[in-house]
Amino acid sequence: MYTPPFKITSRILNLVAEISAKIERYSILLENDTELRLRKANRIKTIHSSLAIEGNELTEGQVHDIINGKNVVAPLREIQEVKNAIATYDLFPNLNPFNEKDLLLAHKTMMQSLVDNPGHWRCGGVGVFGETGCVHLAPPADRVPALMSDLFDWLKNADDHLLIRSCVFHYEFEFIHPFIDGNGRTGRLWQSLILSKLNSLFAHLPVENMVFSNQQAYYDAIASSTVAGESTPFVEFMLEIILATLSRGETETIREKVECVPIKVSGIFPNNIPNIFPNNIPNIFPNNIRSKYPQVAEVVWNIASLINNTPGTSADKIGKALGLSGRMVRNHIATLRNLGIIERIGSNKSGYWKVKRIDIPPIPDQTK
Repeated sequence: MYTPPFKITSRILNLVAEISAKIERYSILLENDTELRLRKANRIKTIHSSLAIEGNELTEGQVHDIINGKNVVAPLREIQEVKNAIATYDLFPNLNPFNEKDLLLAHKTMMQSLVDNPGHWRCGGVGVFGETGCVHLAPPADRVPALMSDLFDWLKNADDHLLIRSCVFHYEFEFIHPFIDGNGRTGRLWQSLILSKLNSLFAHLPVENMVFSNQQAYYDAIASSTVAGESTPFVEFMLEIILATLSRGETETIREKVECVPIKVSGIFPNNIPNIFPNNIPNIFPNNIRSKYPQVAEVVWNIASLINNTPGTSADKIGKALGLSGRMVRNHIATLRNLGIIERIGSNKSGYWKVKRIDIPPIPDQTK
C-alpha cells in the first residue's frame, strides 16, 4: 500500500492528545439546542471563510442573506459560488469521506456552472502561482487518477489516528491538485468530512474560519511541506488550527451558557432572578496570573471564576451551569488546587472551595 511521506513528531503526538481531550470536553458542553444554533451560525462562517480564501469578496452578512433566499447585489460568479457551497454542505451528512466517487460528486456540486466538466479529474496541467510566479507545479494530468486512488486506499486502510490522516490527506490532495479549479475549497471541505467521522461536532465546526484567519501561515505550511518533500509541517500546522478552533468554540459555548446562569443569592440558585453574571467571565482572572499557567484550559479559569463569585457552590452546580459532568469539574478543581489557586475551607463533606491567589472583589448583588 502506498504511504504518503510524513513523520510522527512529538509535537504531533502532543497535539493529538490535546485535541482528543478538548473534543471530549466540548462534546459534553454541546446540548441538542446549543448544537443546532452553532451548526447554523458556523455554516455561514464556514462558507464565507472558505470562499474568501479563494478571493470571493462577499461579506458574511451577504452569505447569510443568500442562505435565507434574499436577493444580493454582487457579481454573479460570487453569488453562484455561495449557492454551490450551500448545496455542497447540504450534502455533507450523506457524503462518505472514504469514497472517491463522493469526492467527485462534492466537486461537481461545488463548481457547478463555474468550470467546464465539474466533478471530473483534470485533463491538463495546473500550477499554483504566487507573487514570484509558479510556486507549485502539480503532477501531470495522466497520473491524477492513480494518485487519487492510492491516496484514498491509504486513507481507508492506514492505522494512523484519523486526526493525522485528515491532515495528510488535505496536504496530498492540494499537492496533487486533481481538479482544474476548486481544489482549495474542496480539500478543506473533505478534511472536515473526514474529521466528522471522528466526532460529529466537526460537521459544523468552522475549521475553515480559523484557516482564513491564518491564511498566509496556511500557504506557508503547504510550501514548507513541499520543500521538505513530506507533509509533516502542514500536519503540525493544521492540528494547531484544529486545537485553536476547538478552544474558541468551547469558550464561546461556555460564554453562551454563562449568560443564562443564575447567581447564588442567600445560599440558593433561584430561578426567578435575572442573570447578573458578567459576559466576560473568562477574563475575570488577571492576565498576569493566567499567563503563568499556559497549560491550563479556558474551562478551568471559568470554573475558578464561578468559585470566586459564588462562594460555597458545589461541583455539581458548577457542572450544571457549564454543561460539564461533576467528575470533570472535580478534575479541574484538582488542577486549581494543585496550582495553589484555590483552597478548601472546612471539611470535605461540609466545606467549600475558595480562591486564594487573587484579590478580586465579588460581583455586586444587583438584586438588592
